[in-house]
Amino acid sequence: MTNTQHTTVTVLGLGDMGRALVRTFLAGGVSATVWNRTPGRATELVAAGAIEAESVAAAVRGGDVLITVLLDHASVHQTLDPIAGELAGKQWINLTSTAPEESRELARWASAHGIEFLDGGIMAVPSMIGTPGSSILYSGSEQVFHARREVLELLGAAEYFGGDAGLAALWDFALLSAMYAMFGGFFHGAAMLRSAGVGAAEFAARATPWVTAMAQGLPAYGATIDSGDYTAEVQHLAFQKAALDAIVRAGQDSGTATDLLEPLSRLVDRQVEAGHGAAAFARVFEELRGVQNLSATPVR
Repeated sequence: MTNTQHTTVTVLGLGDMGRALVRTFLAGGVSATVWNRTPGRATELVAAGAIEAESVAAAVRGGDVLITVLLDHASVHQTLDPIAGELAGKQWINLTSTAPEESRELARWASAHGIEFLDGGIMAVPSMIGTPGSSILYSGSEQVFHARREVLELLGAAEYFGGDAGLAALWDFALLSAMYAMFGGFFHGAAMLRSAGVGAAEFAARATPWVTAMAQGLPAYGATIDSGDYTAEVQHLAFQKAALDAIVRAGQDSGTATDLLEPLSRLVDRQVEAGHGAAAFARVFEELRGVQNLSATPVR
């Protein structure tokens, strides 16, 4: 019998992600007690072997490890505050999407109530949980991470980022920001082409290899930003400004809302106006940091 089969987990929250986690635990031999605010979500899981608790307090008593997969930071407090006294000595892993400062606040709250706290950022959609493509980033209690790593690895590759409980969420949201910007750009391009009768699926067939090829440039951008040397050999900021201005005009001409592109265009405009028109496109990073009038600071 593996160590996972000696572990019992309580999962609070049975949305799509919560149910995916429970199914994966059960398939890996982990006993699971579940609870959801709205009834009716646990039928399939109970049939697979999960135990449905009638209350949060009962659910918490049913597991060695508490896992929250709730809607947001507020819902975590709404769910756990009333039973804080019953959580002392528990190991709590929060997989709710909470902002870094919210994760740190939960860590302080947990410490005040004698709870060991580990925060996690799920880098997967529900259908990916338990597959090789799934990964979850963790920070907070190193003891909890190592004690429960074998169980956590059932869900996906588990990586620990240190004792700062907000760091996993910061990594999570940084990666998600890149994802949302990519999807937003795709939606914008699809809307432009729809004005000419081109379907989004046809656009996707061309956009996928293009975006994939462009993503290969990210390591070079990262090296440039970390060096603080924004000397441009080609396609400097003034060139990028002209290109973005033209894309915004094309969007307007096609009747496409330009809400997604205009903020980036304004960032480039401010860099050019500040005298950085000959610098590399990556210098927009300094604008985002709010230090456009200062010298770039290399990472050592």
